[in-house]
Amino acid sequence: MDKNSAAASWEVAVERARRHIVPRTYQVLSQFSYVTNLAREVRKAKEEVVRNLDHYIEEVRKAVERIGGRFVLASTAEEAVEAAVKIVGQGKVVVLSKNNVATETGLRRRLEEAGNEVWETDLGEFLIQLAGDEPSHILAPAVHMTKERAAEVLAERLGMAVPPEPEAIAQRAREFLRNKFIKADVGITGANAIAADTGAVVLVENEGNIRLTSGLPPVHIVYDGVEKIVPTLVDAMVAAAVQSAYAGLYPPTYINISAGPSSTADVEMHRVSPAQGPKEFYMILVDNGRRAVARDPVLWEALLCIRCGRCHLHCPVYRALGREFGVPPYTGPMGVMWTAVTRGIEEAGPHALKCVHAGNCKEVCPMGIDIPGVIHEVKKRYLDTARTR
Repeated sequence: MDKNSAAASWEVAVERARRHIVPRTYQVLSQFSYVTNLAREVRKAKEEVVRNLDHYIEEVRKAVERIGGRFVLASTAEEAVEAAVKIVGQGKVVVLSKNNVATETGLRRRLEEAGNEVWETDLGEFLIQLAGDEPSHILAPAVHMTKERAAEVLAERLGMAVPPEPEAIAQRAREFLRNKFIKADVGITGANAIAADTGAVVLVENEGNIRLTSGLPPVHIVYDGVEKIVPTLVDAMVAAAVQSAYAGLYPPTYINISAGPSSTADVEMHRVSPAQGPKEFYMILVDNGRRAVARDPVLWEALLCIRCGRCHLHCPVYRALGREFGVPPYTGPMGVMWTAVTRGIEEAGPHALKCVHAGNCKEVCPMGIDIPGVIHEVKKRYLDTARTR
């Protein structure tokens, strides 16, 4: 697809997405007005963790080990992917649920290089994988892909003839991936929230792929950033509900809790592992710049983001530029902040310069993050550094 065709396709796709999701989100927040109060509670919980991040990381480690799991804290992206490769080994079938930190660190590519068959199971990520593309939105990675292009990708990559309709595309993906779930040796998920008190992981979804990814394979690996930690399991459940509501997908079809390997207490009420689900449970938490940012007087607020993606379609720059505003998977207003967190000011700066400070992102952010203020600081530091070169 040439540059002009890609730009035209982006305009069509993003406008369709905006028409679908923006009114729906306002409807959700109007109908379930209690969600705005819950969002304030989530911000308080996340602020508490950011202020005491090392303490809560240690609490998670203890909790995960207490429930029979194994815990890894990875300082860098390289450490994270190598930890995962060590657990997975080679010659395995691996299924992944949508995971921005996996994209951030290049996890799928590294697992494939180690000799594994790896499949994305979120429909958007699956289409991105087949197309050899990059995600363009934190929540809807294939938002730039029209239904016509999605049908073309299935035909080109898998030989599947499918009409250009969302229902048909979803059905054909389901048929293909069902076999991969059954054969999978390892399932890797992210986390919407991680409870420090219990080591439990809360995941919100609509497709059902996360349940299959975390429940069918004998090994479940949770792979995400340290910023997903909240103090308690109650906080984690609320965070998942808030993320779903502000994404316009409320109530979610599923909210899942994973806390260690599968277990049963059906014989004499004696709890043992494993049962029908995974035999092994691992948690790899990724730093990759996050702990340093937690101590930053301005940038720390980026760590409060709950990945609802609402800021994207309210941003005039994102609607015009798409994934050229930020570095995938972190695009749009929140993506500029998160490019600074994970890649540094030098890479984030040119994207911060594109911001026109409309302020829409701050108005719609459920966490009330001063996104324009953070982007302004990234811009300032980048320009200050440029002057001294």
